[in-house]
Amino acid sequence: MLLLESMLRILSWNIRQGGGSRIQKQVTALESEGPEIVILSEFRNNDSGSKIRLALLKVGYRYQNVSAALTNDNSAAIFSKLPCNQRLFPKSDEIFPHNVVCNDYDAFSVFGMYLPHKKKHRLFDFLLTEVSQGKPAILAGDFNTGKNHVDQKGSSFWYEEKLFALEKQDYVDAFRYKYGSVHEYSWFSHQGNGYRYDHTYLHKSLLPILTDCVYLHDWREQGLSDHSPMMLSLG
Repeated sequence: MLLLESMLRILSWNIRQGGGSRIQKQVTALESEGPEIVILSEFRNNDSGSKIRLALLKVGYRYQNVSAALTNDNSAAIFSKLPCNQRLFPKSDEIFPHNVVCNDYDAFSVFGMYLPHKKKHRLFDFLLTEVSQGKPAILAGDFNTGKNHVDQKGSSFWYEEKLFALEKQDYVDAFRYKYGSVHEYSWFSHQGNGYRYDHTYLHKSLLPILTDCVYLHDWREQGLSDHSPMMLSLG
């Protein structure tokens, strides 16, 4: 299968409120890095979103999975250089139906997500049901949660128990699998407190092809967004 015979990189990134005035720099960074699949959180269906779509189309991202979210709503989108089938889930949640999208490839499915921060939703339950059936999956994006006292110093995360439920279904935190209990954060508050909101989980059957999973902190430090992108490498 194509996706298992060559190196494949999946970059997931919260671009902050649709990207705003930072779009050109963001697109330039994505083009320079050149991952085969890009997942964007806080993508917006407005002029900024149209600029992103056109710019990525010009550099080879022909397969664009974008929902019908309203112009000012934060959503998830997947941009792929590789052919795929695309799925949207309008019944996944009553309030946030555009925050999870999926691309199906030969070897696995890729779910891109932007899960709302400290708001009631049933997207985790939806995902737990989805990944329990069909082919192995990769879940990547801004989960807006993590494990308390591990992915932050405190205990303010909502939905921590859903991550443990995901692991019981044989899904593995790719970063932790590679780097153990190291303290590393993808977003910082104005007070300087770090949080690892952004994650990539994959089914354990895909672990033999997991090469690496790292954060590109320099993109955040350069002001391209307030989140560090995450890069999953398979090969």
